[in-house]
Amino acid sequence: MKPPRSVLVVVTRRVGDVLLATPLIRSLKRAWPEAAIDVLVFEGTEGVLAANPDIRRVIAVAERPGWRQHLTLLAKIARRYDVALSVVPSDRPTLYAWLAGRWRAGLVPDERKHRWKTWLLQRWVPFDNLNTHTVLMHLALARALDVAPCYDVIVAWRGQDFSKLERQLPFASSEPYAVLHTFPKFNYKMWRREGWVEVAQWLRARGLRVVLSGSGDAAELEYVGALAREMPGAINLAGELTLSQAACLLAHARVYVGPDTALTHMAAALGVPVVTCYGPSDPMKWGPWPAHYALDANPWRRHGTQRVNNVTLIQGSAACVPCLKEGCDRQIDSFSDCLLELPASRVIAAAEERLRASKLHA
Repeated sequence: MKPPRSVLVVVTRRVGDVLLATPLIRSLKRAWPEAAIDVLVFEGTEGVLAANPDIRRVIAVAERPGWRQHLTLLAKIARRYDVALSVVPSDRPTLYAWLAGRWRAGLVPDERKHRWKTWLLQRWVPFDNLNTHTVLMHLALARALDVAPCYDVIVAWRGQDFSKLERQLPFASSEPYAVLHTFPKFNYKMWRREGWVEVAQWLRARGLRVVLSGSGDAAELEYVGALAREMPGAINLAGELTLSQAACLLAHARVYVGPDTALTHMAAALGVPVVTCYGPSDPMKWGPWPAHYALDANPWRRHGTQRVNNVTLIQGSAACVPCLKEGCDRQIDSFSDCLLELPASRVIAAAEERLRASKLHA
């Protein structure tokens, strides 16, 4: 393929999905350094790309746009790009890529009902939603374009982000601290409140400051605020940081503990010692991509507590784990027994091992 002058990558899903598309974007930028790369995402997810040096522009669209917003978007992207790629195999992202690019490629489920999408694309890759990690699935699209894969998940911040962190955490450069991200977006990924309190007490006993992260969502602010009141000395930064500022916070942490959420993916990519608790989610597909992992094999098995590079992934011990469902009641507002029954002692033991390993490699 002749090197394109402009590329659009369509990643209209959640924050974590957008972040896990950055290895593909970095691969494209290395192969086509003169190309201007834009990324189309859902509103509310664009912050994770705000400081990404590989991207010219992030275009955000509402998850359910009205017809006026849709027309504005379509006028903005229609045939404006030499190449358009969709890494989301559903209908609308494929149509966005078809409309935007003079040459198009994308991921398509290899099923009869999805075959019409292949007619819109010059090249397509069969989408595996079960046994191929999301990063490797995206990089399969790079290979289809004869682009060499880059395996790095890109997390970046600007100088002003570090300046704000120094104002909010004046001890950050002189005292070790741990980051706890206690609130995933959905209940089915939630751990026990008592477990977080136990972990915070253990970290304080080890001489680490405890910093709580979180978004500005009202329910999250209430939950994290209540937890902070049970953790003497904890610094509550929920709602105080952008995603790029949170990246800066994570990069200087001694250890990070969190559930299956975007911030966990960010911490893993930054090389921070990470402990993460997974319940019904499939680690083969959605496990955090460890720093410096550059193999074409999945980093994670489907079952069992595991450690790869800087990340320890803990699973519950029930036979149904992971069930690949959204909670025990099969909907996102329900909770998962495998997480609620996970003892704090297992998380603490994993954190202790991570801290010990990081000292050995310091």
